[in-house]
Amino acid sequence: MIEWNSITRDHVVQAIKEYDRLGPDQFFAKHGFAPTTTYELVWQDGVYPPKAILGTAYEFATGRQLASADFEGGKSGAVRVLGQLGFTVQAKRRPVG
Repeated sequence: MIEWNSITRDHVVQAIKEYDRLGPDQFFAKHGFAPTTTYELVWQDGVYPPKAILGTAYEFATGRQLASADFEGGKSGAVRVLGQLGFTVQAKRRPVG
């Protein structure tokens, strides 16, 4: 079981900034995650993959890198933890058309 209490809101923002700086492909390659399929983290004018952002925030907080299989991304996992930190996570918008 992963202890999420070492992660602060600032760690999550740091992970979001890393995502913006690297772009999705480099971010996923560096931190070992994949694009989101179900939920998206809404921050300012962008949307982000919640599981990848939370996993990277954990890495920034603890120095330990998590694999995607190490924790859940859905409502009982990353979505819940990010919500507790005050972030908005919503069902991923489907393209229209």
